[in-house]
Amino acid sequence: MKFIEEVVVEEFLPTVRSMLAEDLRERGLTQSEVAAMLGISQSAVSKYAHGEVARNEVVLGDERVTDLVSRVGEGLSTGDMSRVQALIEAEVLIRRLETRGDLLATLHEESMPELADHEGEFRIHDPESELRTTERVLSSVRRGLRTLENASGFAGLIPNVGSNLVECSPDAVTIDDVAGVPGRIFDVKGRATIPGDPEFGVSEHVANVLLTAREHGSEASAALNVRYDPSLSALLSENGHTVVEFEGEKDLDEAIAAALDSEPDATVLAQTGGFGIEPVIYVLGEDAPAVAEAIKPLLR
Repeated sequence: MKFIEEVVVEEFLPTVRSMLAEDLRERGLTQSEVAAMLGISQSAVSKYAHGEVARNEVVLGDERVTDLVSRVGEGLSTGDMSRVQALIEAEVLIRRLETRGDLLATLHEESMPELADHEGEFRIHDPESELRTTERVLSSVRRGLRTLENASGFAGLIPNVGSNLVECSPDAVTIDDVAGVPGRIFDVKGRATIPGDPEFGVSEHVANVLLTAREHGSEASAALNVRYDPSLSALLSENGHTVVEFEGEKDLDEAIAAALDSEPDATVLAQTGGFGIEPVIYVLGEDAPAVAEAIKPLLR
């Protein structure tokens, strides 16, 4: 794991400092004056001046970097720019270069190829970035799955069609915004078998149930399906859940809409089955771990 700060320290800063030292020396400043302005030792300035510090050619050739060096060099040498302003100007450029596809982000991806697997634009430091959001959702699903794996007897709750544990991003619109298990969780010889690490866009059925519930007023961000039994519905109700049951013959989307119209705070949607339709319970919750915890009373 390599932090983008390491890329800045190892690739960007030595190059920019050497460029600034060179620029300031060309403007007539002494080695000691350059050292004082840059906050480094005279020996470091000497190393920069004699090419003893490795410089990144990509950083050297970027026009925004050369423009920054020129503006800061002129400002510092004339006294029109303070060291604080010079620092701010450099920091602003660094943050811009961290945007997906830009100089620092590209260098970061080269040193950490896993970042290249993520689509879309993002800044590694942005607390609201899509990358951070999706990674948090995936992490949440993993925690929920670990709870299910460690729950003795969970395999007995898996319906014939299999189970899936899903969680969506805050502004989810389609199943591509919902993370779940690729394929489904099946009961294999009394053991819940999870075929792979969670991904986005791999669950159609349970993801659609979650999205439909959210579309009709539910505040849930996660869902899990387990087998239906009247006693299980009753037990969930006894443990504080608002349970709504509906017949399987109805269109699922319409049934969920009607269920939430009658019980807006419903956290359990129980499809009681029908001809050719397996009865299933859908448990809704704030996140995947919460949903996984919610079914624990069913294991007693």
